Amino acid sequence: MAVTTRTLPETGPSTTLPRLPADAHRVFLDNMAALWRHDPQLAQRIDEIDDDDRPALIPTRSGAVTVAVDAPSGPTLLHSRYDPVKEAVKLIDGVEIDDKFCFIVFGFGLGYHVRELFGRLKGDAAIVAVEPSMALLSAALSCADFADMIRSGRLIILDRLDKRIVHQKLNPHNTLMMLGARFLNHPPSHRAAAEFHAAARKLITDLIAFSRMTLLTLVGNAQVTCRNIANNLPQYLSTPPINVLRDRFKGRPAIIVSAGPSLRRNVELLSEAKGKAVLCAAQTMFKPLLARGIVPDFVTSLDFHAMSKQYFSDVSDFHDVHLVAEPKVSWHVTDDFAGPVSLLRSSFAAELIGDELAARDGLKPGATVAHLAFYLAEYMGCDPIIFVGQDLAFTGHCFYMPGVETHLTWQSEMNRFNTMETKEWERIVRNRSILRTIPDVDGRDVYTDDLLFTYLEQFERDFIGAGARIIDATEGGARMRGTDVMTLQEALDAFCTEPLPGDAFDYRRTCDWNDPALLTQGRAEIEKRIEEIKDVRETCVEMLSVLHELEGLTDDPARFNRRIIRVDELRASISRAARSVRIVNAGGQLAELQRFTADRKLNASDVTGADLAKRQLVRDIRFVERFRDGANAMIDILRDALRRFDEHETDERS
Repeated sequence: MAVTTRTLPETGPSTTLPRLPADAHRVFLDNMAALWRHDPQLAQRIDEIDDDDRPALIPTRSGAVTVAVDAPSGPTLLHSRYDPVKEAVKLIDGVEIDDKFCFIVFGFGLGYHVRELFGRLKGDAAIVAVEPSMALLSAALSCADFADMIRSGRLIILDRLDKRIVHQKLNPHNTLMMLGARFLNHPPSHRAAAEFHAAARKLITDLIAFSRMTLLTLVGNAQVTCRNIANNLPQYLSTPPINVLRDRFKGRPAIIVSAGPSLRRNVELLSEAKGKAVLCAAQTMFKPLLARGIVPDFVTSLDFHAMSKQYFSDVSDFHDVHLVAEPKVSWHVTDDFAGPVSLLRSSFAAELIGDELAARDGLKPGATVAHLAFYLAEYMGCDPIIFVGQDLAFTGHCFYMPGVETHLTWQSEMNRFNTMETKEWERIVRNRSILRTIPDVDGRDVYTDDLLFTYLEQFERDFIGAGARIIDATEGGARMRGTDVMTLQEALDAFCTEPLPGDAFDYRRTCDWNDPALLTQGRAEIEKRIEEIKDVRETCVEMLSVLHELEGLTDDPARFNRRIIRVDELRASISRAARSVRIVNAGGQLAELQRFTADRKLNASDVTGADLAKRQLVRDIRFVERFRDGANAMIDILRDALRRFDEHETDERS
């Protein structure tokens, strides 16, 4: 491989040679071999760089090399012309290392600062290096050995602002980023590609916000989610799955109806679509649509809170609308919905009652009922999929379209000094700390908040891999990348002109919507799980006793090592009860997160010997205590589920 050099007058005699590895070609090949295994797409793009396209390497007074690149202000040296290594050390000296687990470095250059930072990392900490120039990366990989860093999986290189690729590369490191991320600019690289690095910073910041919101939701709702799924098991076992819907409407249009404020502009047009498109309504729009004489074909629900039942209460005729819900939905919804109901597959339900009883098709987990409706439309083979009322922003400084259940709740507070518009605005500014502006469908700024923005992020990721054409007919709200924007009338005229097949909904008459045949077997499985979890809990109680005993033995290694054998035996016993452990952990996500965090901090610490053993004991005691408490909570949840089975059987007999 040819290595080009260039000298600058200020660096000294032109005869000074750049300091490169003795075998630059071998170094490049070693780096590329590691990259091919860990990031073949990036390796391919680097491999396509011609030798002549690489930037020339420039010798410095220290003997190392630097490189010049074009920048808006003219040619810019990315590293010191005197001593690039010393400069990198100085840059990293100013970085706090101890409390961070992920470092996002904007600008790779020739990698001096990246290598220096990597050498100081502790534990499992990782580096995300952002660099748009393939030619520069190619030159860097010929200058120094990065192979071990790449092979470790702890050096991730981002070269493009493709959201799908960024999420794919960074998702395995989400928890590390949330536990402690630090952004680090390499100033010359930033000056050379300021717009790219600014966009990358925003993209990564948004990903961290999305991941943090997702994790907090998972952790915060874990136990109530488990309770809802357990309490929904009688419905899960007695109602048919969604399997009958697979590709049932293949090639037919679907309209996803959400409750965004823009829906007021075109909601009445949905009556024209009835019978010509599959109408999938979010639960918030079920009653408002019925009030307008528009009967959706499907309604989706997934909210864990009992308040969700308000979206289906006081309905006298459900018109055979088919409810498709995640099993984590509040059981009050499935109890009160007097129409066809299908619950999706749940891995937690499968843990409780077994794969055979739980067998059924599922969909991707939805962040919102609109996501769930979209996944359902995909499952049914619908094409195109048309969104209305999907603002994901506060269009006109409003939160909802008029007439939703929340507005009815506010009615008692209305007077000439407190209008509905005032309540809407108060609902928005209550979250002023997480408000942000984003472009709307017309390119103007519109308010949204961090939660709605995470929903937008998920939609845009979903659209990337969608097989159907996606139409945004909301006529307002956030710009959703991956969609074609048009009015609802234009969408109806273009796609909703033919009636749906006459037999498309015949399954509603042929399916048995309340079959109790599996209830007895399901109840017996829950009784088994309770006894199994009790056994694990007793093992935890003994382990806590031994761990507390070990706290007093850290200064006596011989006795400590003899007694810790019992901990290993108990741990092995718990490992054999893997199913019970998974069930308890499903409701104790916080304990898992705290254990993960404690492990990362211990791995990054410099503590050794007896002090390390003491910290490990504290960590283990806290985790086992939380696991024991989680086992107690899960036993209570499953006992409630038994009562639900008994109530369901009583209702069947009556």
